[in-house]
Amino acid sequence: MLALSTAAFPANAKEAAAPAAVAPKLIVAIAVDQFSSDLFNEYRGRVTGGLARLGKGVVFARGHQSHAATETCPGHSTILTGSHPARTGIIANDWQNPRAARTDSAGKPSYEVYCAEDESLPGSNASNYTVSPHHLKVPTLGDRMKSVFPGTRVVAVSGKDRAAVMMGGHDADFEIWWDGKSFTSYKTKLADLPAGLAAVNARATAAIAKPAAIRLPADCAGQVRDIPISTSMKIGRLALRKPGDERGWRATPEFDALTLDAALAAFDELKLGRGSGTDVLAVSFSATDYVGHGFGTEGPEMCAQIHALDATLGRFFAALDKAKMPYAVVLTADHGGHDAPERNREDALPEAQRVDAALSAKSVGAILATRFGLADSALLGRSAFGDIYLSPAVPPEKRADVLQAAVAAYRQNPQVAAVFTAADIVAAPAPSAPVDEWSLLDRVKASFDPERSGDFIVLLKPYVTPIPAGGPGFVATHGSPWGYDRRVPILFWWKGMTGFEQPNAVETVDILPTLASLIGLAVPSAEIDGRCLDLIAGPASNCH
Repeated sequence: MLALSTAAFPANAKEAAAPAAVAPKLIVAIAVDQFSSDLFNEYRGRVTGGLARLGKGVVFARGHQSHAATETCPGHSTILTGSHPARTGIIANDWQNPRAARTDSAGKPSYEVYCAEDESLPGSNASNYTVSPHHLKVPTLGDRMKSVFPGTRVVAVSGKDRAAVMMGGHDADFEIWWDGKSFTSYKTKLADLPAGLAAVNARATAAIAKPAAIRLPADCAGQVRDIPISTSMKIGRLALRKPGDERGWRATPEFDALTLDAALAAFDELKLGRGSGTDVLAVSFSATDYVGHGFGTEGPEMCAQIHALDATLGRFFAALDKAKMPYAVVLTADHGGHDAPERNREDALPEAQRVDAALSAKSVGAILATRFGLADSALLGRSAFGDIYLSPAVPPEKRADVLQAAVAAYRQNPQVAAVFTAADIVAAPAPSAPVDEWSLLDRVKASFDPERSGDFIVLLKPYVTPIPAGGPGFVATHGSPWGYDRRVPILFWWKGMTGFEQPNAVETVDILPTLASLIGLAVPSAEIDGRCLDLIAGPASNCH
C-alpha cells in the first residue's frame, strides 16, 4: 500500500492554484456565422493566424447551439444572454403572427414578423423594417454591465443587422451592420457614427464596383472539382465575381475584412478598453455563412474563406495587442452548416437529398383548404420545416380537426423525422441530460415560445436539405436539429492563460456566465440557462 503524506498537498487546493483569471478591460465576443465545429476541426491544423491563436487557449470543440431552430437570429441571441431562444423570445429569423395581419412590400396580406424589427411602427413589414431589439426579451452581457458598472461602453458590429442587435442588446452605444449599401446603425444615430466609418464605406463601394477573383491558397487546390447543382449551375471552382454584384461580394473575404475595419473604427474612436470601466466589443463575421449557402461547406470556396478569416482574425488581434490593454476573447458561432447534397452524395453520403417542394406549408395548406372548404390556405409558414401555424382562414370550430390533419400529413411523409404540437412541447419537462444527449423534443423545447412559436413544428430527417432546388447563392443551408447544425466551437483566450482542451459538450448559453465571472458581474442563475465554465487550468476556478 502506498503511503501519501498529507503535507505534500495543500489543505485548500484553491490556495495553490494557477494564477487567477485575467481582469479584462475589454471583452471581445466574436461570432462567425455558420462556423460549425466540423469546419473548425477540419481547418484548425491548417491555419496560422487568429484561429491558430485561439486554438492555443481553452478549446471546447463540441460546443452546442442547443435548440432545434439553428438559424442566425436565435443563435446570436444565445451568445451574450446566457439564455436559450425559449427565454430570449427569438425563436427563428422570422415567424408568423396570425393575429396581426399586415401588408408586405407588394401590398399583399402578410403575417410575417422579422426577428430584429419593431412591427408596431407604421408601415413596417418583414422586408421593409426599422431595425430594433424590440423582440429580444432578455438583457445581454453589455446591458447587464451598463446597469451595474458606470463607464461601460458596448459596441456590436456585423455584416447582418440581426446579429449586431442580438449581441449588442437594448442599450449598446453602437450597433453597426451592413444594410446592402453601407455600414450603418439606427437612423437616429447616423450623425454620431464613428468618423472612420465613412472611409470603410468608401472602400466597400469601390470593392463592389469592380470584378474580383478570390485567390486560391495552395492548401485548397485539392478541393477543386465541378459539382453540378442543376443543368445550368456548378459549384466547386472559384468564379470571377461580376462588377456590381453586392450579394456576391458578401460571400468574399473582403466582406469580413471590411466588417473588421468598421469594428476597429468604433474601437479607435471610443478607445474601448482604455476607459474607466470594462467595455464590450462584439463582432459577427458573416461571409462564412454566405459562402456556405452559395457554395456549400466542403469546396475550395469555403477553404479560401477560412484561410482569409484566419488572417482577418490575426489582424484583429494585432490591433488589440497594439492598444496594450488586457482583453479576453471568446469565439463561437450562431449555428453550424451542411454541405450541398450533390457533393455529399459524391462523398460517401448517398442518403443526402433535397426536400420535396410538396412539403411546404403553402402546398400542404392548399390541400387542407380544399379538404375543409376554406377560403384560403390552412397553414402559414415560409418553409417545409420548423414553425407552422394555422392560418386565420381556419374557423375556431375546425381548428382541432385541421391541426390533426396537418400533423398527420407531415408525419406520413418519408422525409419527416418528427412533428410536435405546441401542446406536446408545453407538456414536456425541461431538458436534463447533457446537451449532446438531448432528445428531439428537448431541442424543440429550447426554442419554443408559446407567444410566438407555431401550432406545430416539423423536423426533417438528417441530410434532407430544406431547399427544393439549388440556385445562385443558395445551394446549401442550416436550420435543422441535427448535430452538423448544432455543434459549434467555443474558444476562449487571453494573454498568459494556460490553455486546455475539453472534448465534452457545453453550450453557447454558458458564455455569458463565464465572461461575467471574469469581471465580477453577478448574474442570478434563475435568470439564465447557462452555467459558468471554469477556464483556469488546475484546481483554481474563475467560477464562484
